[in-house]
Amino acid sequence: MNPLDRKTLGSTGLEVTRLGLGCASLGGLYGDISEEQATQVVQRALTLGLNLVDTAPLYGAGKSERRLGTGLKGVARDSYILATKVGRVLEPIEAGDDRDQGDGDQDIFANPPPFKAVFDFSYDGVMRSFEESLTRLGVDRIDILHIHDPDDHYREALEGAYPAIDALRSQGVIRGVSAGMNQWEMLARFAREGDFDCFLLAGRYSLLEQDALDELLPLCVEKNIGIMAGGTYNSGILAKGARKGAKYNYADAPSHIIDKARRLMDVADRHAVDIKAAASQFPLAHPAITCIVPGTRNPDRVSENFELLSQRIPADFWEELRAENLIRGDAPVPD
Repeated sequence: MNPLDRKTLGSTGLEVTRLGLGCASLGGLYGDISEEQATQVVQRALTLGLNLVDTAPLYGAGKSERRLGTGLKGVARDSYILATKVGRVLEPIEAGDDRDQGDGDQDIFANPPPFKAVFDFSYDGVMRSFEESLTRLGVDRIDILHIHDPDDHYREALEGAYPAIDALRSQGVIRGVSAGMNQWEMLARFAREGDFDCFLLAGRYSLLEQDALDELLPLCVEKNIGIMAGGTYNSGILAKGARKGAKYNYADAPSHIIDKARRLMDVADRHAVDIKAAASQFPLAHPAITCIVPGTRNPDRVSENFELLSQRIPADFWEELRAENLIRGDAPVPD
């Protein structure tokens, strides 16, 4: 599998490399990095030929967007495809304020600037978020806007955020109307009720989980909605090992997930397969999945993710996973 192969992302008309770069780590996810290292991560991805970068205001209260903008400075704007998110606005923290007011996800980012992320799926809130993202990124346009984690705000997102980004698309300001979530069920609702070009699905189609095969993935194929798959290592458990304290879905992994991850790794060991290569390649076998966007804080890991897609995985590895009921029988696997 060639990570530099390009595929059109749903109905955006944008051709993206099969491997992109997720930028949560640039915002200090689970620990901060230096400004220099953040720039090196971005530049390594560009040097390798990756053309898709994905960020969000939430990631470090704007730090990820700002650092990504620094890494992209001087790079020809037409040479990369830029995605960010709406649905949270950043408010200055005043004396006595609680940073987590409105959104408890902020505490997983280290050393954030003095802003708190507050949910706002209103039309005006989305327009404000879009303009502020342009400023932090230092660019004159963004290609894809995801409605970010509207889990408890479906109606507000559909009636406020969606019309806003649909208007930006109609004006030619953006190319892709999207939603990005850690669940597939609400994405399926969006697919049925709106005109979406693509989705970001984080962690819900992987070696550990394939329930999205039941509804979302066939629906996206039918409607030409391209999926960017994030969280292909499921918060790291498929990259760092299945042990107590390993992360899954941004929290400590439950025992049944640790057990399944260990069984997956045992099969990989028997076939001399790198489990990270299998985790990276597996989602891309489904026609709904256009690309994967793993994140990392280390430039050498960007190179490793690139090499993992190039590794050849024997067919009998996938056959054993099916035989052991570790992946579903109807899940496509790489050739």
